[in-house]
Amino acid sequence: MNHLLELALLTLGAFFANALSAMAGGGAGLLQLPLLLAFGLPFSVALATHKVASVFLGVGVGLGSTKSVRFTLPYAILLLGAGLPGVWLGTHLIVRVPDGPAQIILGIMTIGLGLYNWQHKTLGLTITPRDLSFAQWCLGAAVIAGIGVLNGSFTSGTGLFVTLWLVRYFGFDLKTATAYTLFFVGLFWNGMGAASLAVLSSVQLSYLPGLIVGSVVGGYYGVRFAARQSNAFVKRLFTLLTISVGLVLALKGIFAL
Repeated sequence: MNHLLELALLTLGAFFANALSAMAGGGAGLLQLPLLLAFGLPFSVALATHKVASVFLGVGVGLGSTKSVRFTLPYAILLLGAGLPGVWLGTHLIVRVPDGPAQIILGIMTIGLGLYNWQHKTLGLTITPRDLSFAQWCLGAAVIAGIGVLNGSFTSGTGLFVTLWLVRYFGFDLKTATAYTLFFVGLFWNGMGAASLAVLSSVQLSYLPGLIVGSVVGGYYGVRFAARQSNAFVKRLFTLLTISVGLVLALKGIFAL
């Protein structure tokens, strides 16, 4: 296939993957990673390339969120201070974990997220501020760190866990939680994961221009579109995406056994 045609298809695929992810709060790897594999890249190279490109989703979301969401320092510290050490640990632990069973478990957990969100009809529809004690903040940070470990270990879907945790535990509405997840997880968590994977594997540099353009533009317009929709719409999209990501992960795990 002509390289310019490959680049155009990758740009288009990255745009749709990242726009969907920006609207629902995660899951860009559900489409972007299989696309890279379909172009014949080895799994480790495809994963490293996807992680590098996904950093730019955070850039697009950050640019698109400036008018609709104002990020606050306490939650920035929470997501970075608790999440980044978890991501670093996850990138080093995954080599010790059997891929098949781990993906099946993660897939089942992700499906559970979608079903939980679907069953709780009002969850995430409004902001419900909570006055947390220091111990409760520590528990919230511990869970964020645990999700960071999953983020460093697996290809996609973990941002969805962050989105729902911000909603369920910290009282965010879904649109605000999605913006936080895509900016801090997309830019900083995936940045650390990308740096670690780039050391352990190689990146397909010739594909990055198309992926970066698709990630930035898709993230920007995806989060702008979501900001104009109701939380009920974002909730339905979140449910659909979590169940889809969970099924894909579980099936990949089964086939890897």
